[in-house]
Amino acid sequence: MTDAPVPKLLRTLAGERFERPPVWFMRQAGRSLPEYRELRTRAKDFLAFCYDPEMAAEATLQPMRRFPFDAAIVFADILLIPQALGQEVWFEAGEGPRLGPLPATESMRDEIEASTARLATIGETLSRVRARLEPERALIGFAGAPWTVATYMIEGRGSDRARARAFAYESADQLDQILEILVEATARYLVMQARSGAQVLKLFESWAEGLSEDVFDRVVIRPHQEIIRRVRAAGVKAPFIGFPRGAGALVDNYAQAVPVQAVALDTQASLAQGRRIQSGGKAIQGALDNLLLRTGGSRMDARIDALIEGWNGGPYIFNLGHGVLPDTPVAHIEQAVRRITGR
Repeated sequence: MTDAPVPKLLRTLAGERFERPPVWFMRQAGRSLPEYRELRTRAKDFLAFCYDPEMAAEATLQPMRRFPFDAAIVFADILLIPQALGQEVWFEAGEGPRLGPLPATESMRDEIEASTARLATIGETLSRVRARLEPERALIGFAGAPWTVATYMIEGRGSDRARARAFAYESADQLDQILEILVEATARYLVMQARSGAQVLKLFESWAEGLSEDVFDRVVIRPHQEIIRRVRAAGVKAPFIGFPRGAGALVDNYAQAVPVQAVALDTQASLAQGRRIQSGGKAIQGALDNLLLRTGGSRMDARIDALIEGWNGGPYIFNLGHGVLPDTPVAHIEQAVRRITGR
């Protein structure tokens, strides 16, 4: 009996490099695929879709059937945790998420243990996907990072996050309590995902831009460090990818301070910055512009070649600098993946 192959993504996260880097795309499962749009019509709303293990597993696997991606990422949403902690969450068609009033911190603290059980269907989705996914392809679990999730909880919707940044100064103690609650709930959620079949764990800090260095340390670096510490204390060894999107030069601080195995880079990251992180002993992921993916053509091919040439001297995972846009032609995704993989 032969051992199952180790997925290329896991080998890269362990420090290996390949002639062609492994590839997956953020939001590879979703509205850019016609089969996803058809599947979505069967759910009463977006959250019901996320909580239905069979539908969410199907959405996770759809891009894996179309493209030779090296990893699947579970279909879920970063705002499931605030809902599990007792805050009302819903999605307005064409406008995005909405959240009700911020619950009292004591009320949310009382819900931490129950929150993981309320998210158990995400674990079932992962188990279903892992059973149906080829062993050479990795399965990624994820969570929204505490600061990003807190911005939605405070503001009640997506925005420029000015109110949340002001909250970090004006209500510092309350924010610290919210972040601590989110750290514990997120760590428990990720442990559950790993035990359900996730082989890689990703922290999406989608709104890391605009923060001063001291605030970035307080609301991004320290919570990420603590989540990973708690996940490791639970015996989970799955590698972490951290994505401090928009952090600019502070990404270097993040790479040095947070014990992730890879740092995901956004569109603005320079080739030099990526190489610095690799020289510090970590893999990098990124950073094709999702607008360029939507545009396609020879400019996209040239940028793909430049990223591979610039970063594939060390452990590198090809990805986007942000998620696939809904109106991205499938043919352009095919073109990009063919350029990266040669098939």
